Amino acid sequence: MARPPIDPRLWRYARSARSYLALSVALSLVITGAIVLAAVLIGRVLAGVVTDPDQRTLGAWAVELLVLALTIVVRVLATWLQSRLAHRAGAKVVAELENAVLAAGARQSPRELDIRRTELAVVVGTGLSGLRGYLVGYVPALLLAVLVPPIVLAVIAAHDPTSGVIVVITLPLIPIFMILIGKLTQGRAEATLAATTRLSDQMLDLFAGMPTLRALGRETGGAEPDDPAHSVRAGQSDTGSGPLSHAAGPRTMRYRVRDLGDALRQRTMRALRIAFLSSMVLELLATLSVALIAVSIGMRLVFGEMSLYAGLVALVLAPEVYLPLRMVGERFHAAQDGMAAADKAFAILEAVPAQGSDRAAATPEQVPGDQGAAENDIRRPDGGLLEIRDLSVRTRDGLAPAGLSAVCAPGCLTVLTGPNGSGKSTAVQAILGLLPPDRGAVTVDGVDVRALPADRWWARVAWLPQRPVLVPGTLRDNLELLGAAADRGAGEWFGGTDDLAEVCAVTGFDTVLDELPDRWNTVVGPGGTGLSLGQRQRLALTRVLAASRPILLLDEPTAHLDAEAEAAVLRALRRQAEAGATVVVIGHRPTVLAAADRIVQVRADRLVEAGP
Repeated sequence: MARPPIDPRLWRYARSARSYLALSVALSLVITGAIVLAAVLIGRVLAGVVTDPDQRTLGAWAVELLVLALTIVVRVLATWLQSRLAHRAGAKVVAELENAVLAAGARQSPRELDIRRTELAVVVGTGLSGLRGYLVGYVPALLLAVLVPPIVLAVIAAHDPTSGVIVVITLPLIPIFMILIGKLTQGRAEATLAATTRLSDQMLDLFAGMPTLRALGRETGGAEPDDPAHSVRAGQSDTGSGPLSHAAGPRTMRYRVRDLGDALRQRTMRALRIAFLSSMVLELLATLSVALIAVSIGMRLVFGEMSLYAGLVALVLAPEVYLPLRMVGERFHAAQDGMAAADKAFAILEAVPAQGSDRAAATPEQVPGDQGAAENDIRRPDGGLLEIRDLSVRTRDGLAPAGLSAVCAPGCLTVLTGPNGSGKSTAVQAILGLLPPDRGAVTVDGVDVRALPADRWWARVAWLPQRPVLVPGTLRDNLELLGAAADRGAGEWFGGTDDLAEVCAVTGFDTVLDELPDRWNTVVGPGGTGLSLGQRQRLALTRVLAASRPILLLDEPTAHLDAEAEAAVLRALRRQAEAGATVVVIGHRPTVLAAADRIVQVRADRLVEAGP
């Protein structure tokens, strides 16, 4: 289905765009009036000077010249003000949409968010910035294209009907060619955005693995030329130009990054080539149309079939009829990348309710432990009785988990185990209330978690996911996400001790701090950049064990740890359970299973496609 010239969803999701549209329409009307008035005054003055020798003085045309000067000044000021408003509106609209997309992304389930993480990063990071070109250039040109041609055409027809007929015949050619070119470039813009998303995904994966490769000394290591793991298939398919450079030599990180950049560059240059060629086509049409009107006026002036005043007015206004349409065609391409990204943003916004539940306000890893009404619940002497009743969550190929039932009692270390893809992490997300089950329920002390206020429920839970959340900032900032503080005790839930140093000793994070001169004030980047995978895991474990939470949910807590550290962490979890906490661990290692008080097998129910 064809996209409307101005997408109504833009005005729905970006409130600042509404006032800008109203002001831009008013300024476009002022500009249109200035164009017509200036043409009439120029025709009147020039015709009078040429035809009447007695009127060839400045005094004879003082009023007309003064009005003409004021008209030009008004047009310049209106154009400047429209551009200024467009720049401000562009910045506000982009900021509003970015915030709305981020909020919508936060309301998505972890599974959906993991699938669309690269798309969100591209749309919010760079994609929506193209909307500035849409609002600054395309929207004002489109408004002028709607207002100027009909009014100017009426004035031309009133002065010279023949020129009016020529305009009526030739003017539709520009929109027709614009539509044809737009259909081609729209697909190109969407393909460019899709290629950018794929290439960004590859780049993110590439750089995410760099710390591991550097630790193994393989960041510059080559591979065999025919190693499929080192071929950039996406770049080849996107450009369609055959094997990329260096395909015959050893593949290294440097060449892979360069190949990804070359693939995106080639696709972008193709889109620019089409943009320049289409602009040339529109310019040629407008030039030929104006030339046809000029020749017609000149021939009729020679034979005395029209007045000089009427010919001058029609000749001055003729380029103004085609100019707005040419501007729309030229600026249409600059707006396509932004609108393609906006379509992605609208798809995300429309897929999530505008008014999310209170679960969208934060994540379980970002709710401090001392939040108002939840404080009494946190300090309860028991951890809270978790009951999983016939829990089933539908996936693309079946149910995972399927019919899971378990009781996780305070004072008990419960281990969820099962093969990969059986739904262990999904079950924990359902316990947290992040993922609604398709069948069954999860209750806490007899109350369904979906009926609990999210902040109060999450304030009772310490969650360690497979990929712990580490925010940009200091180590102290990351520790305090769950309420613990580097300058006070760990809290009563850690086996009766209030010494954070003991928690760090258990997780092995004390050795990490000893290597850092700023200790807790050390700054890390997004996702814990600056720390190794093992150090990130130890920091996340320290944060969970140091938090005063009665319910602990841990997904593979001993990953990236050696045997000695693993044993220390399991002893710490045992102490948490003995102190009255409800501890639920996902694991499959024999040492983890041996430490469990209760083992729950998680299974999936896969759909089997009928064969021939």
